[in-house]
Amino acid sequence: MLKTIALFVAATAAAFAQGSDKEQAQIWNLERAYWEYVKANDLEKYRALWHENFLGWPFVSAVPVRKDHITDWITSNTSKDITLQSYSIEQLAIQVTGDIAMDFYRINATWANGAGADGKTDRLRITHTWTRTHGTWQIIGGVSSPVNATGQ
Repeated sequence: MLKTIALFVAATAAAFAQGSDKEQAQIWNLERAYWEYVKANDLEKYRALWHENFLGWPFVSAVPVRKDHITDWITSNTSKDITLQSYSIEQLAIQVTGDIAMDFYRINATWANGAGADGKTDRLRITHTWTRTHGTWQIIGGVSSPVNATGQ
């Protein structure tokens, strides 16, 4: 009987080690929402994804930034009439442990001006750390960088 209980406890612990499928799906859905907000230039909804204590290092910044600068890269583009046209996410890994989640992905983001010209594609690696506070997931840390010549 004790062996059965120990086996059940071990199997249950292993099943929850990476977080439930539902929690993982929530995080990936929030990542897609993140890019949809960028595409729609919805800075209010975009900012709502970020925790007040956020600290991260976006590839466009020479130094890490806090939440008060998290939309700088978007407004830098939109001030030149450049907006996100399309994107594709390659989900690489996710780990959910309690109220903390980390995800890793690559993204191809295609940008163009209002006339659809001057397009460019950013190819990035992104890591976000999410925290669940009062039932809501928010980004509390992150790093992005361009992929290398081999796409990694």
